[in-house]
Amino acid sequence: MISKKLQRARDFENKYSSYVAEELPKFHVTAPIGWINDPNGFAPYQGEYHLFYQNYPYDTKWGPMHWGHVKTRDFVKWERLPIALAPDADYDKDGCFSGGAVEMPDGRHLLMYTGVRNVRRKNGKIDSFQTQCIAIGDGVNYEKHPGNPVIPTEQIPEGGSTTDFRDPKIWREGDTYYMVVGNRTPDTSGTILYFKSTDCIHWEFISKLASCHNQYGKMWECPDFFALDGKQVILTSPQEMNAIGLEFHPGNANIALIGVFNDRKDHLLRDNVQAIDYGLDFYAPQTLETYDGRRVMVAWMQNWETCGSHLPQQRFMGQMTLPRELSIRNGRLCQQPVRELEHYRVNKTGYQNVMMTSETSLQGINGRFIDMTVTVRPGNEDSMYRWFKINVARDGEHFTSIRFKPATGIVRVDRTQSGLPCDIVNVREFPVHAANGQLKLRLILDRYSVELFVNDGEQAATSVIYTPLDAKSISFSCDGTVLMDVEKYDLEV
Repeated sequence: MISKKLQRARDFENKYSSYVAEELPKFHVTAPIGWINDPNGFAPYQGEYHLFYQNYPYDTKWGPMHWGHVKTRDFVKWERLPIALAPDADYDKDGCFSGGAVEMPDGRHLLMYTGVRNVRRKNGKIDSFQTQCIAIGDGVNYEKHPGNPVIPTEQIPEGGSTTDFRDPKIWREGDTYYMVVGNRTPDTSGTILYFKSTDCIHWEFISKLASCHNQYGKMWECPDFFALDGKQVILTSPQEMNAIGLEFHPGNANIALIGVFNDRKDHLLRDNVQAIDYGLDFYAPQTLETYDGRRVMVAWMQNWETCGSHLPQQRFMGQMTLPRELSIRNGRLCQQPVRELEHYRVNKTGYQNVMMTSETSLQGINGRFIDMTVTVRPGNEDSMYRWFKINVARDGEHFTSIRFKPATGIVRVDRTQSGLPCDIVNVREFPVHAANGQLKLRLILDRYSVELFVNDGEQAATSVIYTPLDAKSISFSCDGTVLMDVEKYDLEV
């Protein structure tokens, strides 16, 4: 049965979404109106791929969380579906927080999410209780289970927080369901709890799969766990992170823990810890395994420090990254845009061995819906160039720049001039591998975003931009002598 609160949200979205349609990103998922954050329930279902997201349709600010809903066959074109969940039960009255989804053997679609219930004490203090809940449906409509919550606070390991117990990711292996969920431990930092079940209603705690011990931030939100290229991988998003060199930025960050299971297969033995994305806007990634065996990831393209700032006329807030295929190369997590994007490429324009000594623009190299790859290398055998820079989404006043200095091996992404008159984080730097000064950069541009992939996905950097949509120019500049190859496609989605 559809509750009054859920029906109200669906009706609001239907009534007002047509007014906002032309403002939205062209091929990045967002809500038809209002606010979104974390991706949820990213999983295959009946031959398609469903994606839910944290959603508050009534404002461009965070509010009591609903679950918005889309589906796709190719990760580029998405079909909107009605809002799936609203905070309409006692145990989730203050929000249906993030979670996962799985197809059950009988064909039903199960959603697992965190229900939030806030209780005000007599002294005015608010206690928040977070529990794990399920809803089951047909891919459009869902019924919350009468036995919710299926994992109450009593099942949290001793000393764990009832306030920070959220974001379950569920999957099935044979007849057994598994789930990881974030929790805060007595040392005030994060841990990832590992559960199993045969029916999704009765859950057994297995172990603490990985713990922070105050090394990488505090609470670990939105965990994901999967096997990839012979390794076990955990993705999670730490809060209250301290910067660690140029690998991890402060605040709300993102990390990948790569390793192998211990002998009991209940704890991750780490080989490597790295950032997932080095840009300005990336949080809460979630993955699925495609029907043809690829591991594909999507994330919230935003930053909690900057998401309160947007254009005053904007009637939506938040979008997802382009889905990305993951792999492990040389012990590191790598990512590339899903290969399906290539089906939408048109109007190829290419240049080879362009000799540059100053600022250059190339005929046909422009646009705001593009897929462009640029390869640079020294143009002089006797001396290394000092820097190389690309300016995209450019007009006489606005631009976003990507600069590389071979002497330091540092790429710098700067959106200071991208058009938002707010004092927010606008610059991010990160190290890359560029043997003999050669570097490959792939840029995907949509209305409000730049996604950068370095050296076939060795690093990625994602940033929201607010540049006027008629700012379409692209320029290249350098200090020294550079040889450059460019291949650009328009994207028609």
